[in-house]
Amino acid sequence: MKLNLNIQPLNTWINKEGKQPLLIAGPCSAETEDQLVATAHLLAKTGKVTALRAGIWKPRTRPGEFEGIGSIGLEWLKRAKAETGLPTAVEVATAKHVEEALAAGVDILWVGARSTANPFTVQEIADALKGVDVPVMVKNPVNPDLSLWVGALERINNAGITKLAAIHRGFSSYEKSAFRNEPMWDVAISLKTLVPELPIINDPSHITGNRDLIAYISQKAIDLDMQGLMIESHIDPTVAWTDAKQQVTPAALTDIINNLTLRKPETRNTEINDKLGELRNQIDKIDDLLIQKLAERMQIVEKIGNYKKDNNLTILQVNRWDEILHKRIGYAKALKLGAEFTEKFLELVHNESIRKQTEIMNAEAGQVEEKLTHA
Repeated sequence: MKLNLNIQPLNTWINKEGKQPLLIAGPCSAETEDQLVATAHLLAKTGKVTALRAGIWKPRTRPGEFEGIGSIGLEWLKRAKAETGLPTAVEVATAKHVEEALAAGVDILWVGARSTANPFTVQEIADALKGVDVPVMVKNPVNPDLSLWVGALERINNAGITKLAAIHRGFSSYEKSAFRNEPMWDVAISLKTLVPELPIINDPSHITGNRDLIAYISQKAIDLDMQGLMIESHIDPTVAWTDAKQQVTPAALTDIINNLTLRKPETRNTEINDKLGELRNQIDKIDDLLIQKLAERMQIVEKIGNYKKDNNLTILQVNRWDEILHKRIGYAKALKLGAEFTEKFLELVHNESIRKQTEIMNAEAGQVEEKLTHA
């Protein structure tokens, strides 16, 4: 299913020069006028940056931390723009933020992850944007909830904003990993599938929380055909007031961008498209066979469910499940399939098997319950 949003192409409102990749960069927080303006000049000199970003109001997790310099920072941004020619971008979380940012001539607004998670906040921002022609980017919510992300985009679009983009900044997870926020690329891909014309900008700074991993995530985003990057850059990250570990110097940013391998999107080249079409036809045939075999497997599962029911056996047989995992993962490894992928796939199949057997076991109980309901 596709979602119909009224969206202008990205190159009509940003990146008109076609820089590859589109790059929005700047400090996590505007700290002082000198820090912001000096960083802006260094970023402009790279020739890589499309727009200057800076945090003016910083919604922090806990009180007592630096929560942004406030409205005075907008004047610093205005100066940075005047001296470098870079368009400016700012996060807004209230109607007042929107009004002040627009009054200060900010070129691009974005809605942060915490705001996206709250429809009331998004609607307040959307109401403040009615009648205004300004680009707006919407970060994914803190938790992996595609509906919340889509809903925020719809609210902003319904306010008449057609210069619209999404920002993929990763998702919170209880599981500890190398990342500050898990990328969960599948959620961003699902959004792109719903709204193919929607530009998606990747935010490797917030995904990684670690400057050493920014290049890796940036390349991954480009490989997945995301339209650009938002990377935090500070004149001296070691003394940054917020998120020091995830910021890079303008020089380091230049190295990251220069070392990216840019992939070509599918073209109208007949030879390339014919070859891709041939390979995709092979995949389609294998997919059809996979589905057929899964259906055959579930038919056997139903027979097992009936047998267990007739012989009063429990649905879950732990030893059997352990045996399946051990054997199949070993077999998959020999065929060069990833262990994590194999385990997740087997869990999905196993869960469906349990569901079918549970349905069979409870068929009579369901019939009794239905009779009692209609008695």
